[in-house]
Parts: sequence; C-alpha cells; structure tokens
Amino acid sequence: MAVTDVHSAADRLLTLVADVDDAAARADSGLPGWSRGHVITHIANFSEAMTRQVEEALQGRLVEVYDGGRPARDAAIEAGADRSAADLKSHLTQAVTALLTSWDKVSPTDWPLPILHRNSNLSAGLQATWRELTIHTTDLDLGVTAASWSEDFCTHLLDFLRPRTPDNTHLILQSPTVTWENGTGEEIRLVGALTDLTAWYAGRQAPGPITGDPVPDLLPWP
Repeated sequence: MAVTDVHSAADRLLTLVADVDDAAARADSGLPGWSRGHVITHIANFSEAMTRQVEEALQGRLVEVYDGGRPARDAAIEAGADRSAADLKSHLTQAVTALLTSWDKVSPTDWPLPILHRNSNLSAGLQATWRELTIHTTDLDLGVTAASWSEDFCTHLLDFLRPRTPDNTHLILQSPTVTWENGTGEEIRLVGALTDLTAWYAGRQAPGPITGDPVPDLLPWP
C-alpha cells in the first residue's frame, strides 16, 4: 500500500459524510451501541491522535496515542457523539485533512521510525490509518459496504487479523480470486466473495452469502 491509498480512503469517507444531516448523525451505525455520530467522532479523534504520532515521530519523539489511555478515548467519543451534523463534519474534515498533510511529510527513510500506536512504526501507522478510514466508512451504514473493499485491502486486513482464528483450527477462506489459510488443527473451509469473507473475519456484516462449513466463533481483534 501507499499514502495514495489513504488519500483515496479519506476522499471516499469525506464525500460520503458530506450530506449527513442531524437526523442521519443520530441514527444507528453498523456498530452495536454506536450512532453515526459516535463513528464520525471516533474517526476524527483517531485522526488527531495519529497526526500527533506522525509529527512527534518525525521529531524523534514518542508520545502516547491518547492522553489518559483507553478510558479517555472512550469518554471523548461519548462526549462528542451528540454534536450537530455540522460540527461533526467540520471536526472530521479538519482532522482527516491534517492527518493527510502529516503523512505527506514522511520521506522514504522515515517509515521505520517508532511510534507508540501498537508499539510499531510509521509504516504500520499508515496501514492502521488505511484500516480505520476504510472500515469505518462502511460502519457508517450510508450505502458503502465491504463489497467496495479492494483485493489488496482484503488480503492486508485478513493478514492483520490472523490472531482471530480460533485455536486448533485450520481456517480456509476460499474466494474465486484468493484462497487464504491460517492456523492448524480441524479444517474449516468457508466459501464466498473475498469481500464477504473479509467482512465476516473483521466482525462486520458480509454483503453476500458465505457457504461451506459451520462458521466458527472468532477470537477478539488483536
């Protein structure tokens, strides 16, 4: 992947959100217990947090992702979720635009620089940004589904989520274009479109059917 993939994901997100009004912002998202306002607030807050990761890394410094950790992150989402649609969209646009500007500053030799987000580096942080923007665009439940995910994104997400495969399970996800395998043990083969299989593995609603063996319970996100 490249910075251009993140720009494309951001453009898709901001275009989708542009017409959201107050009623739509209050409506349920695709995530249980979260309105669209929750999702928009989370993406904006994540973008601000990742911008800080990038800017500090480029100066040779490490900084916490969210001041106050996970409790402060969750509280900020709740506090911001019920804002007007205009405020939500303004916050999202400013935060995402600033993050893109920061990613554009990263030179080829900067990508190994460490960050505290997942105790990784700028390269992994760019991938995390790609995941957050792409997945949460579908979570908004505004007509964009996982069927829009590219093959590159699907294979990246499947590999990132390998720890979700249950113990003692050899999971085979078979699509017309890609066969993906993980784990050892009892074979479970699921068949469907790559986007459907990836959505299921990511804990999202699959747009289309999945057939084959009984679907296993997955482990939590890594």
